[in-house]
Amino acid sequence: METKNKHYGICGVYCGQCPNGNGRVKAMAKELKRLVDTTRYDWLTDYAKSFKYVDFRKGLEWFANEQCPMCLNHGGNPSCPNRKCAPGKKHKSCLQCNEYLTCENTKYQREWYPFVTDSYSRVKQVGLEKHLEEEEARAKAGVDLMSHLERRCCKTVKLEEK
Repeated sequence: METKNKHYGICGVYCGQCPNGNGRVKAMAKELKRLVDTTRYDWLTDYAKSFKYVDFRKGLEWFANEQCPMCLNHGGNPSCPNRKCAPGKKHKSCLQCNEYLTCENTKYQREWYPFVTDSYSRVKQVGLEKHLEEEEARAKAGVDLMSHLERRCCKTVKLEEK
């Protein structure tokens, strides 16, 4: 049976909730590119020698034109071991494997996205297709990985006083 939903990573992370997988990064980069071009920041080249405006603009152009196509659409990290392991075991997702909670290949996902252990349990309860339907509904309702990643990556926030 072919999986209808292509917005999930083989590893168990739901890409439809990722800002790179759901197009949010691309959309925001396009908007920033539009603002930067409209307000003409190219003068920074002469003023701020440590800031490489041309490189910044190239990077912004790349983000505005690219979006992760997700691993099921031949995107993501090409050297990810899960891309070979899960299909080799006849699984559509690592979440279907009984070794998920101890597998070395999914250690990164369990450490960076600890909610995948709940996803593993949910797949055991309702199956992969139903779990993916639930995750897609969450994504459409606005649930994304940002709050989790912000807590993980942004330990402190300091606002400068003027």
